Amino acid sequence: MSLSATIKSLQDTMRKDVGVDGDAQRIAQLVWMLFLKIYDDRERESELLEDDYRSPIPEKLRWRNWAANAEGITGDTLLAFVNNELFPTLKELTVENNRRAFVVREVFKDAYNYMKSGQLLRQVVNQLNAAINFNSAKDRHLFGEIYEQLLRDLQNAGNAGEYYTPRAVTQFIVQMVDPRLGEKVLDPACGTGGFLTGTIDHIRSRDVQTPADEAHLEAGIFGVEKKPLPHLLCTTNMLVHGIDVPAQIRHDNTLARPLRDYGPRDRVDVILTNPPFGGMEEDGIETNFPATFRTKETADLFLVLIMHLLKDGGRGALVLPDGTLFGTGVKSRIKEELLKECNLHTIVRLPKGVFAPYTGINTNLLFFTKGEPTREIWYYEHPYPPGVKSYNKTKPIRIEEFAAERAWWGGEKREGRVVNERAWRVPVEEIRAADYNLDRKNPHDAGGATDDPEVLLKEYEQAVAAAAEIRGKLKAELAAALEG
Repeated sequence: MSLSATIKSLQDTMRKDVGVDGDAQRIAQLVWMLFLKIYDDRERESELLEDDYRSPIPEKLRWRNWAANAEGITGDTLLAFVNNELFPTLKELTVENNRRAFVVREVFKDAYNYMKSGQLLRQVVNQLNAAINFNSAKDRHLFGEIYEQLLRDLQNAGNAGEYYTPRAVTQFIVQMVDPRLGEKVLDPACGTGGFLTGTIDHIRSRDVQTPADEAHLEAGIFGVEKKPLPHLLCTTNMLVHGIDVPAQIRHDNTLARPLRDYGPRDRVDVILTNPPFGGMEEDGIETNFPATFRTKETADLFLVLIMHLLKDGGRGALVLPDGTLFGTGVKSRIKEELLKECNLHTIVRLPKGVFAPYTGINTNLLFFTKGEPTREIWYYEHPYPPGVKSYNKTKPIRIEEFAAERAWWGGEKREGRVVNERAWRVPVEEIRAADYNLDRKNPHDAGGATDDPEVLLKEYEQAVAAAAEIRGKLKAELAAALEG
């Protein structure tokens, strides 16, 4: 059976259960089971390599002892075990001086068993055992496909827009920022871990040659995710990518800590992220930031945080919507600070549809280095490939399309960049005179205008979607003001 057919079969079994309501709950149900199975498979490996290995999970609760036997407990007995023993115990694991126990407890802190039928739960467990063995190199490699399939299903459920970044975008950003062994790399809004796994693969392919190198790599990867399902997916993703104890993937809201409380020990060398845009933070979060930068808009607060957390000489890259580029008021003050404290050397302007179907808002990739002011900004307009009028779920942006940007980039110091039909530069004086408006159109107009009805209709639909997002945000702000 193919991988997609296996996932579909698992979800079809869960659809028969009255307790599981909707695709998002089915995915959450599947992911905690995947985590426990993967964790158990990785523990078998650890037991072979470490003479004194001790599992943080009580013996009775380990996957091998309740789930692996196809003829094991089922029905009401299984359901009572999961609800009354497994979940309560894992949620309350003692974690003092035990990083492995911390990982498991954090994963289960906000996880739930939605299924009400012990018979159907046993069927799902058996299907999972029959389909995948994560001690097999082949099956471990397949987790990448499972991960992508789950993200596609989350897209269909309408729940992934806040933490899904197309794989091609994460790959390109990692390649251009080029994190190396010994650097501390952070994603403060890590979602399901796309930037972090891309960083792990990138550093391994260039720098890791010994077990000591591998340990050094693991110690340098940091992520924080606010929501439980993406945090669980990210932690599982780390296990499959060889991070044995992903204790540095925290379930938290990075913005909830006052900016002044972040000190030198919290500084990092590299930050790669796609902060949720279009979202608003809960009341009071903005008071964690200096008065001049206070806003409830999530993406803007993350930009302030990133500037603060980077070391001098540190490199940052993030995805931001057009609204941040042309916004005024607080947004202008944040951009002024960015250009003063960092060298914002490159903005890659992405075409419409990269984040479809979540949003029609145009997005941009910003690359900067902290510790030196901006003197000029290079822009690069990413075109559609030939024959493509818009991206969608079945035809997403591909990493091969970034070949032109990579060739133009100019190495570590970006030497030799040239102006062309897709690339131009703007001096910082011009940006400053325009109240820090970074929304600069291609002066060469390489794409030109179009009268293609299909393209015009698509652009209209995307504009309507963007207006609806803004209208929803304004309504939420008004409702909050009236309540206050």
